[in-house]
Amino acid sequence: MQKILVTGGAGFIGSNFVHYLVANTDANVTVLDKLTYAGNPESISTLPEDRVSLVKGDIADAALVDGLVAESDVVVHYAAESHNDNSLHDPRPFLDTNIIGTYTLIEAARKHDTRFHHISTDEVYGDLELDDPERFTEQTPYNPSSPYSSTKAGSDLLVRAWVRSFGLRATISNCSNNYGPYQHVEKFIPRQITNVIDGVRPKLYGKGENVRDWIHANDHSSAVLAIIDKGRIGETYLIGADGEKNNKEVVELILEHMGQSSDAYDHVIDRPGHDLRYAIDSTKLREELGWQPSFSNFHAGIEDTIKWYRDNESWWRPQKAATEARYKEQGQ
Repeated sequence: MQKILVTGGAGFIGSNFVHYLVANTDANVTVLDKLTYAGNPESISTLPEDRVSLVKGDIADAALVDGLVAESDVVVHYAAESHNDNSLHDPRPFLDTNIIGTYTLIEAARKHDTRFHHISTDEVYGDLELDDPERFTEQTPYNPSSPYSSTKAGSDLLVRAWVRSFGLRATISNCSNNYGPYQHVEKFIPRQITNVIDGVRPKLYGKGENVRDWIHANDHSSAVLAIIDKGRIGETYLIGADGEKNNKEVVELILEHMGQSSDAYDHVIDRPGHDLRYAIDSTKLREELGWQPSFSNFHAGIEDTIKWYRDNESWWRPQKAATEARYKEQGQ
């Protein structure tokens, strides 16, 4: 029975992965999470206590990390500061967590020769033009455009350097935009869903033409597990489900599925440096490891997500007022 350490396992994507591990493996899971505003212990509270344990702590705490990594067979590193707007307001936490935290983890993994998987983002590649037929591949040069994406790019490069210089047994995955259960209401899709539930018109940056390549969190989880089980050490795999939609399409789809008029939203001033388009080519992952997404239909994934937020108001309600107050201060 493997012992798996999941950093950031009380956050959105990390908690979905922990649920996936419990449902699909016999592993024992330790979650290390700082429990900032984006981490919620309720996201994993229903999981069996004999399989999942939660340690509150910072991934930059070298002594704590060393002890946990020493007891683990695999480290899966989800923990990150990840909100672009927040990185523009105060970049420092992104450096502390995404750079120093990752360094602390890979040093411990190197010391104990522990298998390491690093979760990253397609935002490290910058953006594509709206009419560009190309998609990101593992060979696309890095071109980050925000404090968030630049610190994630830096953490990727650290992992690659530790593989080459020290023989770290690591893999990296860069994923497109996730949606699904347990996502903080500051993020695009849950913010729109919970606004509609509250009778508030959704808000759309600029003209809403910016394109994101959406993937359900369950599909991200299955891809990560496939990489851990079958991926080649030192390799990078891009995870995507061919879910390109512009923000306007997503908002209108949410409104339609929630019984509202598709034009019942307001435009707000665009975000500084707002990337135009992300698009993932996941051919390597699919052909080399035989992975396929389950939610290949974005409509079905959105329906599933709307239902979860309707059914789990007690999970997101405590976050909502403070989140909207913060957006109001920013004029968004």
